[in-house]
Amino acid sequence: MSILVYTENWDGKFKKLSFELVSYATGIAEMLNTTVTAVSIGKVDENELRKLGNFGANKIISINNDQLIALDSQSYTSVISEITQKEGAEVIIISNNNTGKALAPRLSVRLKAGIGSGVSRLPLNLNPFTVYKKVFSGNGYAHVVLKSDVKIITLAQNSFDLVETLNNTVIENVELTIDGSSLKTAVKDVQKQTGKILLTDAEIVVSGGRGMKSPDNWGPIEELAGLLGAATACSRPVSDEGWRPIGEHTGQTGKVIAPNLYIAVGISGAIQHLAGISGSKCIVAINTDKDAPIFEAADYGIVGDAFKVLPKLIEAVKEMKS
Repeated sequence: MSILVYTENWDGKFKKLSFELVSYATGIAEMLNTTVTAVSIGKVDENELRKLGNFGANKIISINNDQLIALDSQSYTSVISEITQKEGAEVIIISNNNTGKALAPRLSVRLKAGIGSGVSRLPLNLNPFTVYKKVFSGNGYAHVVLKSDVKIITLAQNSFDLVETLNNTVIENVELTIDGSSLKTAVKDVQKQTGKILLTDAEIVVSGGRGMKSPDNWGPIEELAGLLGAATACSRPVSDEGWRPIGEHTGQTGKVIAPNLYIAVGISGAIQHLAGISGSKCIVAINTDKDAPIFEAADYGIVGDAFKVLPKLIEAVKEMKS
């Protein structure tokens, strides 16, 4: 028996998310006294693959097939299912991002496996196998018992610390025959955003709401984000008004993010917005209304005018960096 973890790559490179998954899988493997097998699909060089071993992967299965360059949920499900059965894995770890949400239900049906989705801690118990997850937009929690022989866990982003370890990793290159008729996805054009930190990858996010009063007032938010190496975001009313790009909208109906630091400026904190940022490790809120719901979720709060607070905050950051 082993733990199988699917490690997604972006243009042949792994991000923190993949290392977090392997660290988490290693934690479960220690509880079960077993090993971790990481699966990589796509063209990734050996030096990059070996980085997975730094976080506990005992074995890395690399599948480089030109037919699998683009994510095709049906084909990827077939590949991961085949590897799961070959390795005799009883626990599969996948990220709780868009890719994981596409793959986990399909794997569940194919392998007759129970799913613990959006899990944020190591299992609370092994018999019965019980996992912990946040519910009700982070306002509550649930203990989910998985009774199936094969168990699937999707890990909430930024919920588990990276744990580096020395490991003699074995890399196995596997060639699989893919049924071309099963491939339903074709990529015709790729347009990449450059010069900005992707919101879903950012460790720090500076976000603005209607309290900024006008799209012309976003200068201080962008300046603060630049100083902190952060991404910029906004609440839904701001994107609906066209003040900011829709791609910056965070919340239940926008992008769900989990940065280390989330700074909310002039955002009241509607429940839909809080649902999208509840995974943040630290939330700082700046608002003139001391009764704004955002302060209930915030770790630190400043009751004050953003147009007075932001310049002082920017000045403090500049002094610290100098």
